[in-house]
Amino acid sequence: MKILIKNGLIVNSDAKFKGDVFISGDKIVAVGENLEAKFDAKDAKIIDAKDKIVMPGFIDMHVHFRDPGFEYKDDIVSGSKTAVAGGVTTAMPMANTNPVNDNAAITRDMIAKAKSCGLIDLFPIGAITKGLKGGGITEMGDMIEAGAVAFSDDGLPVCSSDVMRAALEYTKQFGSFVISHCEDCSCCRSGVMHEGKVSALLGLKGMPREKEEIMVGRDMLLAKLTGGHIHIAHVSSEYSLKMIKRAKEDGINVTCEVTPHHFSFTDENLMDYNTNFKMSPPLRENSDKLAIRKALASGLIDVIATDHAPHHIDDKFVEFDKAAFGILGLQTLVPLALKLVEDNVISLERMSLLTSKNPAKILNLSDKGQISKDFLADIVIIDPNLEYVYDENLNQSKSTNSPLFGKKLKGAAVVTIKSGRVVWEFPNIVG
Repeated sequence: MKILIKNGLIVNSDAKFKGDVFISGDKIVAVGENLEAKFDAKDAKIIDAKDKIVMPGFIDMHVHFRDPGFEYKDDIVSGSKTAVAGGVTTAMPMANTNPVNDNAAITRDMIAKAKSCGLIDLFPIGAITKGLKGGGITEMGDMIEAGAVAFSDDGLPVCSSDVMRAALEYTKQFGSFVISHCEDCSCCRSGVMHEGKVSALLGLKGMPREKEEIMVGRDMLLAKLTGGHIHIAHVSSEYSLKMIKRAKEDGINVTCEVTPHHFSFTDENLMDYNTNFKMSPPLRENSDKLAIRKALASGLIDVIATDHAPHHIDDKFVEFDKAAFGILGLQTLVPLALKLVEDNVISLERMSLLTSKNPAKILNLSDKGQISKDFLADIVIIDPNLEYVYDENLNQSKSTNSPLFGKKLKGAAVVTIKSGRVVWEFPNIVG
């Protein structure tokens, strides 16, 4: 199949320019001006991207597709549909499934389901410990051979420093890395939100920043000891960022990610006890949000990842203390990231860097993350001015646990192309 994207603002991590993209098969054949005159496009699907942004397909390093075991929340098929509706063409689902993705058979099964669906590239993250129980590490070599790209017990911390050390040592041998869910559970005190003025006003138990910062410090020291690569997931604390900055300056092999909800919202959004704002790590204070936005602008943060975490309505429509942690994120990635651009926090080029180029670099995906000749034709076309209501007519997930559900948003992925095939078109807008 041939596709010609015309008249778009093409945005890579290092440049933006108006032009065309010509695709044949699963690869980008040419990028430039007036390509319709230079190539035989009579059999091509023509997409006019005037007044739209053309970016490399997003690579989301942190999602939960709940498959196997919790398919009533989401599964690999619905997760894939949700991903492409948000411009994500490559996703890395976490291992906290049921059964846990702690062996090669489950890893292979997840990949096979995604290939059968045919919408995204799915690279599973294997569990660090068997059953996420914090004890012995998994057979990492077997899982990497089956297709796992990294290891994490996300949702739970690895409490044992010795186990985390072993994980860093083993992943280093295999050219892989560890994604750390940084949480010192002994500091949690059964908290359900950030510990501060708002938690006191609401009468809810709080979790201090230090419960994250203690483990960030420990895991970076273990990376220093082993030379392994540690990737800090969903950073939420200003002081965590200060420690990451120091670690990078000292040459420790550390990368990190932040989520759209942590650079968009604060604990003050919980004043009406909306459980859709309940997440782990929790929304923190405005000073933390501002620190994250500053770190995005400076280049300290490597990746924006959604931590897409679907939950059934029964998991959220309960008392705040009993509600599950987690928020949908895939279909709200574009409007929240574009708000950073609108607020002059980051440029479009840096948005592309954080959502595509850097994840591709971390994952050693040499044919992704850029719109250039011979790269894989994974592309998202964004209408930055499109206003719409994010509702059941657009939502592709089985779940609705987003505080933005039913709200008017601005900016959306209107076309998503995966390996040269159109896999998403915004309803009633394109096509």
